[in-house]
Amino acid sequence: MSSAPLAEPITKSIPYDRGRHPLEYPIGFYRDVKATMRKLYRRNGPVVKIGFPPLQMVHLLGPDANQLVFQNKDQVFSSRLGWSWVIDHVFPGSVMAMDGDEHRFQRRIMNLAFKKPNLVRYLDHMNPFIGAGLDRWRPDNHFLFYPHIKQLTLDLGCQVFMGADLGPRKKKINRAFMDAVEGSIAPIRMAIPFTGYWRGVRGRKVLMDLFSSMLPQKRQQDTPDFFSQFCHSVSDSGERFSDQEIIDHMAFLMMAAHDTTTSTLSTLIYALAKNPEWQEKVRAEARVFNKPALSFDDLAEATTTELCMKEALRMYPPLPSMPRMTTRAVEFSGYLIPANTLVSVSPVHTHYMEEIWTNPDKFDPLRFAPPREEHKQHAFAWVPFGGGAHMCIGQHFADLQVKAIMHQLVLRFRWSVPRDYEIPYQLVPIAKPKDDLPIRLERI
Repeated sequence: MSSAPLAEPITKSIPYDRGRHPLEYPIGFYRDVKATMRKLYRRNGPVVKIGFPPLQMVHLLGPDANQLVFQNKDQVFSSRLGWSWVIDHVFPGSVMAMDGDEHRFQRRIMNLAFKKPNLVRYLDHMNPFIGAGLDRWRPDNHFLFYPHIKQLTLDLGCQVFMGADLGPRKKKINRAFMDAVEGSIAPIRMAIPFTGYWRGVRGRKVLMDLFSSMLPQKRQQDTPDFFSQFCHSVSDSGERFSDQEIIDHMAFLMMAAHDTTTSTLSTLIYALAKNPEWQEKVRAEARVFNKPALSFDDLAEATTTELCMKEALRMYPPLPSMPRMTTRAVEFSGYLIPANTLVSVSPVHTHYMEEIWTNPDKFDPLRFAPPREEHKQHAFAWVPFGGGAHMCIGQHFADLQVKAIMHQLVLRFRWSVPRDYEIPYQLVPIAKPKDDLPIRLERI
């Protein structure tokens, strides 16, 4: 792996894989990203270009590629230019799509909301709402897990992030988030009525109107929710967020928090349904705590839940690929990647590489435990949260929320799926089950 200045000409040409027909890869990415990335890697190796002008992308595959791009030591890879086409029309101003001084400035203030004292308060505030939400679930032989957990995480997001109960507006706001996320991958980038892009832009406006209407009150009150913390956070050098920055950050973080947590919990529930022996281990661990809800100090002791969560995130990372744009020429694996090239690294590909993982298609949480610790073979082998300066700012909150929900869930319910059931999974733009994950839910 190298990103050093180019000392001599590199003649190795980047393979250009056009596929067997023009739609092979576009269709493949929607249907099965994992299989498509495996195919590209086996055909071409760790560097390959696909697409057709002007939408061409160079995929950089494997842990070395992840390290090169995420560490970005020479500031060659722009997150701003990589993500802008995808999310600017629905989530402009997101910290994920910033570079350099602007990124450091925004993240420095935002980090204040994720300090340990605040995480402790968030969990204490969240636990009663988790219990109340789960108590409303009713056992069923065909319980659709995904919409139920999405509603629960949205409710928690409203409480923890916004300090508000949206009441009858919940359905409209949930729809707005879904439309905005789906709009990020709309192939037609014009606001033609009833297209995905049009719905995404409309969803964005609903969210902006919501946060704008709440902002004056949040500026006046100091409450423990994220919204209020953003309004009152001041860095050591006196930096604050502007109104528009707060609105933009709230829209993106609310989406990221409840959509990615919903994704993680859905895959975890599926994995534990298919592997009931691990479900029982998680339940046994929860019973050892001998309490209805976890405190912050309990989280580190929920080791079985953590192993299962890590394995679910390996198999189904919420973001299967992450784009960047090169700002100048860079070398990787003997190939010269020109300036102004759209590139992408692929967590979902790295997470299934047989060079790293034993039997990667199998759910095996012990791969993360001593003495195996397969994820430690390379610092960038397990990257569901990205890495480097753009490591997901909410990863510790996500860990907290998943463990808190799982603890109360396994104490109330047992669940299963038919032996031959295989989840039909959509990995873009954010991983989720296409069939809403029907499970048999039984109260304990």
